Amino acid sequence: MGTELAQAGVLEESASPCPRFAVLLAAYNGMQWLPEQLDSILSQVGVDVTVYVSIDRSSDGTYAWVCDVADTDPRVVPLTYGEVFGGAAKNFFRLLRDVDLEPFDYIAFADQDDIWLPDKLNTAHRHIVSRGCDGYSSNVTAFWPDGRRVLVNKSQAQMKWDHHFEAAGPGCTYVMTAPLAEAIKQCVLGCQERVEHVALHDWFCYAFARSKGYSWYIDPVPSMLYRQHENNQVGANTGVKALQSRARQVFNGWWLAQVRLIASILDAQELPLISRLDTSYRFALFGLSLRAWQCRRRLRDKAFFALICWALMLKGAGND
Repeated sequence: MGTELAQAGVLEESASPCPRFAVLLAAYNGMQWLPEQLDSILSQVGVDVTVYVSIDRSSDGTYAWVCDVADTDPRVVPLTYGEVFGGAAKNFFRLLRDVDLEPFDYIAFADQDDIWLPDKLNTAHRHIVSRGCDGYSSNVTAFWPDGRRVLVNKSQAQMKWDHHFEAAGPGCTYVMTAPLAEAIKQCVLGCQERVEHVALHDWFCYAFARSKGYSWYIDPVPSMLYRQHENNQVGANTGVKALQSRARQVFNGWWLAQVRLIASILDAQELPLISRLDTSYRFALFGLSLRAWQCRRRLRDKAFFALICWALMLKGAGND
């Protein structure tokens, strides 16, 4: 009798429908990498995948190639082509606006140049179900043409306000439940003019989730190979050049402008010091420096956060 019940349980589990994923893929001149990436997405195990591809106006035949693939594989759906987005964030926001999310259980983001491990989406599904969370991201393994590989670790413990100042890791690892993704979509539709100025879609989505009370899990196990090349818009942020780039973004006002913009779109009230950057700039920076340990996840980033707050106070700039 026990054996029969066990067998019935296995049959019931195997008969249950696979979780349905809408993968939102943003592309631009992607023919060098897109075939390998798309193959890794369509080869995901244990899930039902539909890939929606939005292509920034390209010159290398990316759109024609995607259309050819779509002609033979109904799981690939190219969106209307011809618009110039000029960056990944606008392209991903377009995908969120234009794709009908209702038929799916989960929504995932994908870049054009990575390689997904075969169980990336199924692993995300299992974590979301077992942990009862709404959003998922993971560490990645960055790799270079010379064969070098480096773990990019973003899975440090989440802090009270980290979502106001950083993303939950690379956006290409993000998987969100349909209700969370739909809520983000409605926000994007309702604040489209201001959202157009958001530079990083992954930061925005993580900030939305945490600010609105959704739970998020960052998996320490890498889920994909994160390709590094000269055309990366963000990349792995390793090395001296990455540090210099981050410093420029801080001191030219871009970083705090994005912090304020995202918080204003979300009407986030849990850290009032952000809104005070517009009226009491130095006071707000001083207050943030005292809360640095709750504003970033990684230890060295906490120290860097405090230092830049003090540097900006001394500089006296940024209230733009």
